[in-house]
Amino acid sequence: MNELNTLAPSHNSAALDAANASVKRLADKVQLITEAVKNLHQNRTQLEGKIEDAQKRIQHILSRLPEQSDGRQMNLLSEAIPPNNIEDDSEPTTH
Repeated sequence: MNELNTLAPSHNSAALDAANASVKRLADKVQLITEAVKNLHQNRTQLEGKIEDAQKRIQHILSRLPEQSDGRQMNLLSEAIPPNNIEDDSEPTTH
């Protein structure tokens, strides 16, 4: 503290001005970061809402599908059965 008193008043004033400028810059940066965090939080909340809505739509679509035991359900993984064409009763060719 004695060092501050022994320095010239103009030097104390310059050091104080520099400290005030640093504090102002830091305060501005903190404000920008606070606003960015607030915006990120709002964006996250919106995205969570969109995800929830999409999950509800998917669940609604899935609830409308027929049950597995329902004969109308298509088995997309089974092997395809060739159609039985009555008009084509010729033997297969071997060429």
